[in-house]
Amino acid sequence: MLEKLLRIAGMEKPERKDVALVLSSGGARGLAHIGAIEVLEEAGYHITSIAGCSMGALIGGVYAAGKLEEFREWMKGIDRKKMLELTDFSLSLSHIVKGDRIIEAIMEFVPDVAIEELPIPYCAVATDWLSGREVVFRTGSLFEAIRASISLPSFYKPVQRDGMILIDGGVVNPIPLNRVVRHKDDLLMGVDVSGHDYKAMENIKKEITERRNSKKSVATMILNKLIPDHIDFNYYTVLSRTSSLMIRQNSKLMVQLMKPDILVDIQMSRYGGFDYDKSERLIAIGRQKTQKALSNFTLQSQRRKK
Repeated sequence: MLEKLLRIAGMEKPERKDVALVLSSGGARGLAHIGAIEVLEEAGYHITSIAGCSMGALIGGVYAAGKLEEFREWMKGIDRKKMLELTDFSLSLSHIVKGDRIIEAIMEFVPDVAIEELPIPYCAVATDWLSGREVVFRTGSLFEAIRASISLPSFYKPVQRDGMILIDGGVVNPIPLNRVVRHKDDLLMGVDVSGHDYKAMENIKKEITERRNSKKSVATMILNKLIPDHIDFNYYTVLSRTSSLMIRQNSKLMVQLMKPDILVDIQMSRYGGFDYDKSERLIAIGRQKTQKALSNFTLQSQRRKK
């Protein structure tokens, strides 16, 4: 009715600009979320609420606390040496890294706050290892929620809370589109970095192998004999890819269930879950993919109006 009255008056209905934003898991690839948020704000969209899983919970929480710019600047200083300094290795049989040092470093410029005191609604998703159930943080310590949500199984030490053993939320809900607070006129938008572009990865590896085999030096020929082409096919890579495929499938199912108005689907071929020293490149990918998704959404909206 409103649209009809506006047309009669020669006016168009204002473009919807309020967004309920959901950020997926994906390790270092989640740094692309920063680029997505920057593009949204530059385009005049207003983020009314935010939900995140794993790295998406970290980026979303830092944004909700108003410290995203400071976090981006801090990430610029992260190289391989700094990553090692922030890694507090553990002798435990259940995990490799304690995970306290990285959180303490971020808390130096992003003070911990109660989630319910943030200026916009925020939630983070974790998984209870004991029951297999999803755990949604909407109140309490922001950094306790983030720390629980990023607890990559077997890598980070799980968070024990209220009789639960909390691990990475990506195990059960890698892109929690069903958990974000959404007002009546909010657009539902998801940014999904949980997928690898395996086809592109294989093409890159094939190209590298062809270049390697084309070199005729004695040293190269010896190296080719000593190091097989498929050295990356081992127990770790098999488990890692299997986990990635399961998480990706869960994220696709959630997208089909919730049908977001805007989906920024970012599958990467060159960057993995631990490439934290490549933040600016990952942010640039997030910007590029989000600009394209917003352009497509605007074009589709215009077509519907005709």
